[in-house]
Amino acid sequence: MASNPPEHATLVDIHGARELPLVTVEGYSLQLRDKDGFIGDGASQTAFRELLQQARKDRPKEGPDPFGRRHSRSFAKKELDAILADESPGEAARILRGVIDDFAIELAHVTRRFLREPSWKGVERVVIGGGFPESDVGERAILQASVILDSQRVHVPLGRLSHEVDDGGLIGWVHLVPPAMLRHHDAILAVDIGGTNLRCGIVKLRRKRAADLSKAKVLERQKWRHADDKPTRSALVDRLAAMLQELIDHCDEEGLSLAPFIGIACPGQIRRDGSIARGTQNLPGNWESDTFHLPSELQKRLPTVGGIPAMVRMHNDAVVQGLSELPFMRDVKRWAILTIGTGLGNVSYTNKPEPDEAADEKARRKARRKHREEKAEAERREKDKKREVRKRAEAAREALEKSEKSDKPEKREKPEPPGKGKATGA
Repeated sequence: MASNPPEHATLVDIHGARELPLVTVEGYSLQLRDKDGFIGDGASQTAFRELLQQARKDRPKEGPDPFGRRHSRSFAKKELDAILADESPGEAARILRGVIDDFAIELAHVTRRFLREPSWKGVERVVIGGGFPESDVGERAILQASVILDSQRVHVPLGRLSHEVDDGGLIGWVHLVPPAMLRHHDAILAVDIGGTNLRCGIVKLRRKRAADLSKAKVLERQKWRHADDKPTRSALVDRLAAMLQELIDHCDEEGLSLAPFIGIACPGQIRRDGSIARGTQNLPGNWESDTFHLPSELQKRLPTVGGIPAMVRMHNDAVVQGLSELPFMRDVKRWAILTIGTGLGNVSYTNKPEPDEAADEKARRKARRKHREEKAEAERREKDKKREVRKRAEAAREALEKSEKSDKPEKREKPEPPGKGKATGA
């Protein structure tokens, strides 16, 4: 496995990059604990289904379960949305609304806890990503959590991703590709591996429409719900390589210039050498093994893209999904994302000035420094001038005192009156 690159490494050299041209990734995949375990576990889709299952168990035992015999995990989002939208709501809708209320309280608590972390200090906006917000149930829970936070005087709004959730985890990669590589190609390949689904797609840059890449779009995508098939780790990599090859072939057919780059987003803490430190418990097999290196495994199966050796890079899935929002977050300094999926992902960011803004800021700093130096020099000259004036005044005072002393008449003895002198002989 490759050794860690130096601290000044660029996007070309490292996986899991934290210093990007327009933003700094302050922290991600934080594992906060309380007495009950990991705090984030209470605000995941898994937690929501467990709350629903428990609410069904706690209902009065009069009559059959309105949800039937199926476990809460087996209900699709659309099914739950249909129950919620029922115009003549029955017991199932009442139970579901109660669960939404409980989940909103937990989401507000988790958000407030993250906002106390040093890496989240000063966060002005939180984006909610992952699969949960794409449902009416999820959207209602997020709105209620936002109201709860506001009532607690935590004035940090919660918002949804601008892109479709399935696309956000792919589009974010356009901000992680070496800029020089983007200039010469139309599109990139991107992968998003979650605990339930594997997605990959062709992301067209559309730089002519928007230089900030805000118009980047997923042209073609493939999705595999691997959790249903329960593949081995090796089988998942094989299937991923086959899916990517189909996308490469599609680009060839459409005459699309594809960059020799593959970006892979997955859960966990990504080391700079592309290995995974922790956080992959929802993926099949041991992804944290010292003998497993996904970028290398994929390069073995896909050595080239368009006849050019492929560059494969990895990053955390929540980081990448959050970066899809980068062009829409330039109005704030600090922002963050929580991704509600099988688990809860978390990332905080600090924006950097745009290149032109950076040059202007540099000029302003130079001007301020010059002004301070000129002011200090003027103050020094003024002090020297005052010192010289005082020195001259002191010299003049001393000269005056000396002159007055020399001009003062000397004291003379009084002459004796006549006849009082010594008598003389006749």
